[in-house]
Amino acid sequence: MFTAYLTVAIVTIVINAGIAAADLARIPFVLKNSAEVDVPQSWIPPLASLKAAGAAGLLLGLLGVPYIGTAAAVGLVLFYVGAVITHVRARVLYNIAFPAGFLALAVATLVLDLAQAR
Repeated sequence: MFTAYLTVAIVTIVINAGIAAADLARIPFVLKNSAEVDVPQSWIPPLASLKAAGAAGLLLGLLGVPYIGTAAAVGLVLFYVGAVITHVRARVLYNIAFPAGFLALAVATLVLDLAQAR
């Protein structure tokens, strides 16, 4: 069980750190997507900070601070639920696989974290 948790958590950390870096670098696809779903550009840095904090919290969880890791996984689940809702409300469904995939990774990380903590 721990191997599955470790693998999924590492993938989740890398994905969230990468997308947070893309957000902070204002890569064109980030700006285009945020405009399509009516997220103001001024929100991009704070949202990127939340993704980065989630990745950092998961890493801390792997390094031996389990409650921080669990809290980070919960935070990422909530974040990506909001992202999926934002896409649905804006009727931007052609790329909903990205926030939905990030949500699935966050949920899997949380479930495996809770399962291996027993």
